[in-house]
Amino acid sequence: MISVNRILIAGLALAAALPAQAPAPKTPFPQRTPDGKPDFSGIYEWPKTDEGEKCRCSATIFNKARFPPLTPGGEALYEPRNGDPRHDEPRDFCLPAGFPSGMLSANAVRLVQNKTFLVVAHEFQAMTRLIPLDGRAHREGLEPSYYGDPVGHWDGDTLVVDTTGFKRWSLDDYFYTNPNEYRMHSEALHTIERISWKDAKTLAYQITIDDPKIFTRAWSQDFTMTLHPDWDQMGIFEYVCEENNRCPGGKCAK
Repeated sequence: MISVNRILIAGLALAAALPAQAPAPKTPFPQRTPDGKPDFSGIYEWPKTDEGEKCRCSATIFNKARFPPLTPGGEALYEPRNGDPRHDEPRDFCLPAGFPSGMLSANAVRLVQNKTFLVVAHEFQAMTRLIPLDGRAHREGLEPSYYGDPVGHWDGDTLVVDTTGFKRWSLDDYFYTNPNEYRMHSEALHTIERISWKDAKTLAYQITIDDPKIFTRAWSQDFTMTLHPDWDQMGIFEYVCEENNRCPGGKCAK
């Protein structure tokens, strides 16, 4: 009679002789481009934050608690509405929201990335930013613009986007909360964005504001952007701006 011990030993020997099963393949994280950089391509929710809100709503305004003291003359940050609709809400007249204000708007954002560029295609106002990733310097002699001149470089697995060359424009949408605090950045604005994977479905997105004409030091706020593969089929919706014309067709109502 074969003992129980001999059966167990034989079973163990047979198991050891069998080839080990390969583990199930895992999706690499973070997803990467052919050159090995993190790949941020996809459609995302707009940047959201928990700071100063009861829910993770649209991050159309910055948290004032983050603001450092103002410089002498930094009161120019606040520019109350003056009754001129082109001043009080220039977007009604199809003027750009600019950066960073437009990036925080509550619309979907598509990122398209290759070795040379990251394209940020925002649904809001069909805002598009083309960010070089090849290490080039800022361009010289450009006219100041609403979205500035961005250049990107990699810090490990974090993309750093450095932008200068802004014209004076709105910082955020706080004027909807307090009409006496229409917050404006100056033409000296310098922004730094840091983008990295927080987890397989979420980007960590940080904006640093450095405006030496307004603030005594640079300051930052952190946001998250949620990846939405389920939005791929519909894609980014078309955004058409029609100027807020008080006299449609040239016929003014009395």
